[in-house]
Amino acid sequence: MLPIALQLYTVREEAQKDFTGTLEKVAEMGYEGVEFAGYGGLKASELKKVLDRTGLKAAGSHVGIELLKKDLNGVLEYSLEIGNRYIVCPGVPYKSKEDYIEMAKFFNEVGERCKEKGLIFCYHNHAHEFEIYDGEYGLDILFKNTDKESVKAEIDVYWVKYAGVDPLEYLKKFSGRLPLIHLKDMDGKDRSNTEIGNGIIDFKKIVKVAEENGVEWLIVEQDECKRSPLESAKISLENLRRILKEEL
Repeated sequence: MLPIALQLYTVREEAQKDFTGTLEKVAEMGYEGVEFAGYGGLKASELKKVLDRTGLKAAGSHVGIELLKKDLNGVLEYSLEIGNRYIVCPGVPYKSKEDYIEMAKFFNEVGERCKEKGLIFCYHNHAHEFEIYDGEYGLDILFKNTDKESVKAEIDVYWVKYAGVDPLEYLKKFSGRLPLIHLKDMDGKDRSNTEIGNGIIDFKKIVKVAEENGVEWLIVEQDECKRSPLESAKISLENLRRILKEEL
C-alpha cells in the first residue's frame, strides 16, 4: 500500500502557532509522512529530532522559485540533514511559451544539482499551466524541455480537473516520472477544495494509476477548508485509506 503524507500548507495556521505540536497531531492521526512548506523556523538538526520522535518521514519540501535561485546549496543541505529526498517547486507564473522554455533551462540546472546530492527535483502544477500555446499545454512544454531524469512531476489532480483536463488520462503521461502526487477533492457545486472522498474526483481510479506508474508518495493537500484543517486532514486520510484497502 502506498504511503500517505500531508502537505503542511493544509494546516498552515496551526503550524504557524505551534509547528512542533502540529507535526505531533499529524503523526497521531496516522499520516506516515509530511511534505513541508517551510520549517517553522527550526534548524535542520532540531527538525530531524522531531521527525525521529514522531516517526514521520519527510515526503518532500515545497521551495519557492526565489529561494531556489538565491540559496540552492542551503536548500539541499537542509534537506539532506532532515532526510528529505524531494525538492519541489510549488509553481511559477508564466506569460508566454518562451517563459516555459526559459524556466525549463533553470529547472534542468536545479535538477542536476539535486542529482549530484542524491536528491530529486520535482515541479508541482496549478491550473494556469494548462493554458495552450501552439497547440500544447504550458505544462507539457515545460516537461518536454526538461531532462526526464533530472526534473520529475508532482501532479496535483485537483488543479488538472479544475483546468478542465481529465486527471486520470493526464497522469498516465508521466509513467516513471511521477514520484509524488497531490490529492485533493473538488466540491461539485462550486469547484472548491473538499476532503478526499467528499467530492467528484474518482480517487479509486487515480490511486490505481498511481500504483501502476511508479508513484512513491500520495500527498494529501487542501488549500482551503470549510471545517478545522486538522479535521479535514483526518477525514481525507481515513477516506483515502479506505479507498486503498478496497484496491487491494
